[in-house]
Amino acid sequence: MVRLIEQLDPDLVRANLARIEAELSAAASRAPAGRQQARVLAAIKYLPDDQLPVLAAAGVRLVGENRAQQLQARQDAFPDLFEWHFIGQLQSRKVAAIAPRVTLIHSVASRSALAALEKVGADANPGLRLLIEVNVSGEPGKAGIAPGELASYIDAATVPVVGLMTMPPLSEDGGESSRPYFAALRELADRHSLEHLSMGTSQDWLVGAQEGATFVRLGTKLFGAGDRSGGANG
Repeated sequence: MVRLIEQLDPDLVRANLARIEAELSAAASRAPAGRQQARVLAAIKYLPDDQLPVLAAAGVRLVGENRAQQLQARQDAFPDLFEWHFIGQLQSRKVAAIAPRVTLIHSVASRSALAALEKVGADANPGLRLLIEVNVSGEPGKAGIAPGELASYIDAATVPVVGLMTMPPLSEDGGESSRPYFAALRELADRHSLEHLSMGTSQDWLVGAQEGATFVRLGTKLFGAGDRSGGANG
């Protein structure tokens, strides 16, 4: 069950962040050659607005938002606290609201989203970059393009594509069952000379880092909550 995290303990978050970053550093030594240490992205979907300054005070610098409306309201309230990414399902009708506000969108997975990004135009946010979401597991109904479609998506994108994202099947084994999917995503990125990999949540983040992730999307592991707070993206 997912629940709102009403109150963060800044000391706990700070300690969690330090421990996670140490483990990411160790994981980077196991990662394939040429892959950098993963950055921690805090998945903030289930945090109340008033807890965002607490998160920043604990040392978090990068956050991911799932909804366009929350992104707008929170960034307006706290414009300088974080670097902002968008990690939720990208709907083409929301692209114009999202694109000017983030440095990276993790979840491009439709032709309509690409068309909407082209319509918004590069002038709206010259620094915007994209990750293509790939359904490497082939699960029916799961968001993400098929691996064989990637080349055509990269060719069609008018905003630079710098990497890939995936969500493997849910696992209860510490992430080991996610490893082949993460490895497949990395191989796909290498084939297309893409730098970034957004892969790994609170269920499998360390395996993601060992397989070359450059971003891990964390909720529970970072916040210390009892439930898996980040949902599909944390």
